[in-house]
Amino acid sequence: MAARSASFIALTGIPEIAAGEDLSAHLERALGRASLAPQAHDVLIVAQKIVSKAEGRRVRLADVEPSARALELARITHKDPRLIEVILSESERVVRAAPQVLIVRHRLGFVMANAGVDRSNVALDQAGEVLLLPRDPDAAASALREALAARLGVRFGVIVSDSFGRPWRRGVVNVALGVAGLPALIDRRGEADRHGRRLEVTEVAFADAVAAAAALIMGEAAEGTPAVLARGLTWDAPERAGNALLRPVAEDLFL
Repeated sequence: MAARSASFIALTGIPEIAAGEDLSAHLERALGRASLAPQAHDVLIVAQKIVSKAEGRRVRLADVEPSARALELARITHKDPRLIEVILSESERVVRAAPQVLIVRHRLGFVMANAGVDRSNVALDQAGEVLLLPRDPDAAASALREALAARLGVRFGVIVSDSFGRPWRRGVVNVALGVAGLPALIDRRGEADRHGRRLEVTEVAFADAVAAAAALIMGEAAEGTPAVLARGLTWDAPERAGNALLRPVAEDLFL
């Protein structure tokens, strides 16, 4: 499975994305500017924000009426109660609330801060708006893969990524929300290690590893690089969507 070498190439010049825009057209042009002709084992990593913007996943806080539960959580977290209400609308469960912290189980199964509701990298004239996660990141990755295949004549992997905090460790790291055309998770249980011992629990979060590497090129602030092409990766495992990475509630000891 391990590649001997891999490259991660920034796709630049992608403009601010508006609702209803065809992301595949912007990405095709960005690939052309980089003189890149995609190959079958390439992986395109796309930031969640431009997918959400194309889907029109914006909410104006001025239009939000906070519920009693949102007001209660706002007192605990010291966050805007309208923001809390939007977070609750995207969540199925509140896991932890503390000053400046609200951890939830998102309606799609992600355990994350603020249900992915975010103000960063939203244009200044829309500062009263927040951005939600894509409706279905796996479906978004698959649709983008097919649209690019129609334009470029080759199918390659697509990851829709976002930055997550991690239990036990400080800082954020890019992870895969949606995956198409590659294995999100590679099951290596039953294989042998170098000493012949049988692997009992090893599953590799392959798409998360690719997304994390791409973040070194994308950046986390004002870099303006929402897409990266990875080349040179190898895998010998069946394709699996991003939802394979979600731990079932029954197996989650922290919920």
